[in-house]
Amino acid sequence: MTDASLALERPRTPSRQSARRNNFELYAWLFMRLSGVVLMFLVLGHLLIMLFLDGGVHRINFAFVAGRWASPFWQFWDLSMLWLAGLHGGNGLRTVISDYSRKDSTRFWLKMLLYVSVLLTVGLGSFVIFTFDPNIG
Repeated sequence: MTDASLALERPRTPSRQSARRNNFELYAWLFMRLSGVVLMFLVLGHLLIMLFLDGGVHRINFAFVAGRWASPFWQFWDLSMLWLAGLHGGNGLRTVISDYSRKDSTRFWLKMLLYVSVLLTVGLGSFVIFTFDPNIG
């Protein structure tokens, strides 16, 4: 073995593109932590109110939801849960796809499928919350 074969390559200088990508991952990591804490508050509050304070699941029907969504507070509460859960879960699955998919093309298509499904789910849920009409028929 020669000394040339034992030499290490010079480390590359990080480009602006990789610095941006690293910042995105930092912000995604922070978002996961913060949204997780907020989601715990929202979901546990939702369960406490729905199951214990409002009489349990046997009371939940169309009229109950209509009465609840008549208040902007509950619309905002449910919309916040929807958006945070969708983005939190989508970001987690994005990380799993990046970690475990081997081929770049597989990673690309799985992420596209994920982005479309999160967009459709959050978009449709938001549409329902904003356009809900309690006076059907």
